[in-house]
Amino acid sequence: MKKSFDPAERKPQPPKNSAALDAEVAAAAEVLRGGGLILYPTDTVWGIGCDATNAAAVAKIYALKRSENKKSMLVLCHSAEQIVRYVNQAPGIAFEVLEMAASPLTLILPGAAGVAANLIPDEGTLGVRVPDHAFCQRLLHAFGRPIVSTSANLSGEPTPRTLPEVVREIVDGVDYVVDPRFQGRPTGKPSAIIAFGEGGEVRVIRE
Repeated sequence: MKKSFDPAERKPQPPKNSAALDAEVAAAAEVLRGGGLILYPTDTVWGIGCDATNAAAVAKIYALKRSENKKSMLVLCHSAEQIVRYVNQAPGIAFEVLEMAASPLTLILPGAAGVAANLIPDEGTLGVRVPDHAFCQRLLHAFGRPIVSTSANLSGEPTPRTLPEVVREIVDGVDYVVDPRFQGRPTGKPSAIIAFGEGGEVRVIRE
């Protein structure tokens, strides 16, 4: 599989047209369908992604990051409607909070189902986020399944906010690097995290 570009070659520029975005989405989706890894922009920071239903692809991310911490892995979904296909015990209040969120928010929800088993911690939960990000939304709709999102760093190293901050080992370890023209306006920091219990219990993990 061919990477989109060498990140050292050029600085991000605004996308010129939708055709370029469509082509980039198609290329990234093809890699995901083939079980590969992508390095891509999100609404927060750059992340490593794969098909969240493919256990072999998930295992590649653990190997690349030198970590098997399942709690560092979340999935992106294009909507609340897609989330409920992959969690079966989420309380209604979680989706009310999601709808009101004014900034990136990851929900930790009970009853994970339909994703790779090696994504699910012992508690049976799943971290999910609906990104307010043009590239991610287009990719999620084109791909049709949740996409893993985990920070693009080696275990124990700082989280890179931008593509130039991603270490070469990560860049070389993925199958496709998305063109930074499509990074949009990320927050540059990890999302807030709120965990919900089956009975509607709420616990703020990160503000």
